[in-house]
Amino acid sequence: MRTYFDRVHTWGRISCVTTLCVLFLVPVLFCIHYNTWPPLSGVLKGLAAVVPLYWATAIAEVISYAPMLGAGGSYLAFVTGNIANLKLPCAISAMDSAKVRPNTEEGEVVTTISIAASSLTTTVIIALGVLLFQPILPKLTAEGSVFAPAFRQIIPALFGAIGASYFINHFKLSILPILAGVLVMVFAPTMQIGVLIVVTIVVSIASAYLMYKKNWV
Repeated sequence: MRTYFDRVHTWGRISCVTTLCVLFLVPVLFCIHYNTWPPLSGVLKGLAAVVPLYWATAIAEVISYAPMLGAGGSYLAFVTGNIANLKLPCAISAMDSAKVRPNTEEGEVVTTISIAASSLTTTVIIALGVLLFQPILPKLTAEGSVFAPAFRQIIPALFGAIGASYFINHFKLSILPILAGVLVMVFAPTMQIGVLIVVTIVVSIASAYLMYKKNWV
């Protein structure tokens, strides 16, 4: 019998390939409709400028996110997108609430369900938000609005709330990773978030191992 992970990888690959085909189909349909095709030299020149950066970020994100999201959660998250801002915090919060750990069978189930629920909820909320808030949202986010500063701090507030519980419970383990992240942002502020996450993960693992060997934790 095929295992659960065999089925997850089969349907995950199908969904990824299908999503890529749909994404590429959009510009192709526009070109067909308007009978206008960009020159190959222009396409290759544009890709040469951005592909190396995105390949590095993509590899870094897969290496750093997959162990936390699990197989099913990774396929769902990478297909639906917005991993760092929504899917990853949702999965971590769900595992914390369920008292399970990543890289376990329980964690695999919890992350898959939480990311699936997050994707469906996000789709519904975005659809309702577009319909209901379209008339007033520009006024709320305008520079002169009293709510504008709050909208600029949504992501820091989200990750700060999630990370605070981990920092409090594992204070010693959090010092060096936070310091590494701060130093990277000070001396390399243009570094991609995916690469920054990998740097802090490596520092976290190395520092935790050294502290464990020294009996500091």
